[in-house]
Amino acid sequence: MKAIENFAELVAYLAGGIEPKRVAVVCPYDESTQEAVRRAMDEGFIKPILIGDPKLIGPAMKGVPMLKATDDDDAAAKGVELVRQGMADVLMKGLLNTDNMLRAILNKQTGILQQGKVLTHLTCAEVPEYDKLLFMTDVAVIPHPTKEQREQQLRYLLRLCRSFGIKEPGVALINCSEKVDERHFPHTVEYQELVKRAEKGDFGPCIVDGPLDLKTSLSGKALRKKGLKSPLRGHADALIFPDIQAGNVFYKTITLFSNSATAAILAGPDVPVVLTSRADDADSKFYSLALAVINA
Repeated sequence: MKAIENFAELVAYLAGGIEPKRVAVVCPYDESTQEAVRRAMDEGFIKPILIGDPKLIGPAMKGVPMLKATDDDDAAAKGVELVRQGMADVLMKGLLNTDNMLRAILNKQTGILQQGKVLTHLTCAEVPEYDKLLFMTDVAVIPHPTKEQREQQLRYLLRLCRSFGIKEPGVALINCSEKVDERHFPHTVEYQELVKRAEKGDFGPCIVDGPLDLKTSLSGKALRKKGLKSPLRGHADALIFPDIQAGNVFYKTITLFSNSATAAILAGPDVPVVLTSRADDADSKFYSLALAVINA
């Protein structure tokens, strides 16, 4: 499989004959969710199941299988139950609060996050000035990842990169500088441990390096100007941020100032979860569906 380098290639790959994935769409009341679902249906890579109040779903979804729900919590619970029953490969949030969705996913008796798994957020971005897709974690869920959570984030990120045909993903562990500083930035010590484990082959074929700052991770020119060497050569496929603040600021910067297209999913549950913001446009939700499907 040739590595997928942009969202157009991703859609073309999924539309090229893969088995459509069953998507449980919870409360698809907004136009952007409905448009994204319809586009993914038309491209042939999903088979949706709508869950919610039929009165609130527009004519664009006419003919799509529907499961009635009394309210948002009931809809979220029914979506999760479809996953538990093996009747859905992807779960998607529509027009409801994230809290309602997460309660159903994380319920200890009826949820879909197995013990020992970490719930984290994975993003894929098409940045105009970068020559391939850029993957990252975590910009939305875990405030300050523990050592164990960061290892899970790395494993999820590598799996996602490989699903895009990247045989040896390059992952940069981000910090404000390239120095290990146990006193001020204890996560940089954890970074070094991950680098050594990656070199030993603990995570399969990959290149992991850090700490690196953002520019030396993504620019060979910046790396050379600093007189540094890295096996990533300033051309990382993926970034792991030290905390949610750094990740979120970067994410919002590239979407605001460079008009980057983005897609995002939750990893950790039994199936990928499309948990976009209610304010996200149809393109972002469509690409997020594609991201979930290729990772399902």
